[in-house]
Amino acid sequence: MTEEPLRVLIADDHPVFRDGLRGVLATMGTAEVVAEAATGTDAVQAAADLQPDVVVMDLHMPELGGIEATRRIVGASPHIAVLVLTMSDDDDSVFAAMQAGARGYLVKGAGPTDIVRAVRSVASGDAIFGPGIAERVLRFFAAARSSAQPPAFPALTDREREVLELVARGEGNATIAHKLAVSQKTVRNHVSNIFLKLQVADRAQAIVRARQAGFGQSIPGSDPP
Repeated sequence: MTEEPLRVLIADDHPVFRDGLRGVLATMGTAEVVAEAATGTDAVQAAADLQPDVVVMDLHMPELGGIEATRRIVGASPHIAVLVLTMSDDDDSVFAAMQAGARGYLVKGAGPTDIVRAVRSVASGDAIFGPGIAERVLRFFAAARSSAQPPAFPALTDREREVLELVARGEGNATIAHKLAVSQKTVRNHVSNIFLKLQVADRAQAIVRARQAGFGQSIPGSDPP
């Protein structure tokens, strides 16, 4: 059974570059350029009308920038894979394209083999980035993980955190038991465990520590987080 060719839309405002890219894609033998768009507006419309498998998108487009065009295309047709192929390789452009829904990002100057591989990859659902861009993306997410703050009082269970939230709001055991639909004895046990884990002697000290950590900031009477 013959495999259906990948249907590709080229969105770039430079005719010479579009011609060159069309020639590169022709070497795949399994790709069909179904349309070309010279503006972001035309790219969005062509994608909606033709439903290509892949849109190869320049970021610097007249009428409508490539970032917004990508956002609109993916928002309307999430199955369409957008591969950004542009001159810009700054972090703002890369992460804006990712947030808009692009599955891949290459800088113009990438070799024909890289472009063909990227088109195939995004069409199959993979994400692909140029080597230098991939390194920056990995560093970005590694930094985000390392800078993430651990939750306050990690020794507490989820239920104990709910109880502490209500204690920090000044609620008594009876009210807490009613809100959480448990017995007062269960609440007393939770409170005792909380005192032990927070290393406090009484309710007042627990409230002070809890509020310093951000507990008890919700509107009184609302459900605990």
